[in-house]
Amino acid sequence: MSAEIHSGHAAHDHDGMAHGEITLAGYLTGFGLSIVLTAIPFWLVMSGALGDKQVTALVVMAFAAVQIVVHMIYFLHLNTTSEGGWTMMALIFTIVMVVIAMTGSLWVMHHLNINMMPAHQMGAMQ
Repeated sequence: MSAEIHSGHAAHDHDGMAHGEITLAGYLTGFGLSIVLTAIPFWLVMSGALGDKQVTALVVMAFAAVQIVVHMIYFLHLNTTSEGGWTMMALIFTIVMVVIAMTGSLWVMHHLNINMMPAHQMGAMQ
């Protein structure tokens, strides 16, 4: 009976990952991807290869989003099976809340900018 308990423990750790899944090769892969995902946007910005600043900013943000995913997978070991999926649910909830807060803030600032009286009209009123 103790052999069954021991073998069950060896195959399944408390965070849903088997022992040995976290390897040096995994960390090195994540590190390499992080370097590449940092170097390419740096080169794009420094060389001006895309020409348009807005396109460059969008490409840099896309690389940043991919780098966030790489960090979550390779360094935080976040997956759908760890802790019964609760860590993924917490991440999704956090992302939804941040999107709601940012969208609401941008909407309020945009409408304040549109509805405020322009400075050149204030001088004409006095």
